[in-house]
Amino acid sequence: MKIKLTSIPIDDYDKALAFYTEVMGFVKKRDIPLGGGARWITVVSPEDPQGVELLLEPNSDYPAMKALKEDLVRDGIPYTAFQVEDVQQEYERLRKLEVEFSMEPTNVGMTTAAVLHDPCGNLIQI
Repeated sequence: MKIKLTSIPIDDYDKALAFYTEVMGFVKKRDIPLGGGARWITVVSPEDPQGVELLLEPNSDYPAMKALKEDLVRDGIPYTAFQVEDVQQEYERLRKLEVEFSMEPTNVGMTTAAVLHDPCGNLIQI
C-alpha cells in the first residue's frame, strides 16, 4: 500500500492553483472539468511527477472543514507539511515572493521547520 493522493482544502481554484504552482513550485498534473464549475485539479512535485498528487479540494466552506481550519490556525498547527532540501533557503525564497510566515525557520529537535500561510487559510509546514 502507498499514498497516491492527498488533498488540501481551498476556497478558489484559480487562486490556489496559482499559489501552489507559481509560488510553491509544484506542477499542475490534472485539471479536469467536472461540470457545474467544479474541477479536479492536482499538482505534483517537479522532482517526482509520478509521485503523490495534491488535490486542490474546494471544501473550505464546508462547516466541519471551516471549523477544523479555524481551530488549526488558532492553535498554530499546520494542515500539512512539505519536505524541502533547505528550510532556510526556501523560507528566504518564499519571503521574497511575499509569503506570510507564522513561524520562521526554527530548530524543533531533529529537524528545522517553518510555517507559512497559503491564500486559502491553511498553515503549511516546510
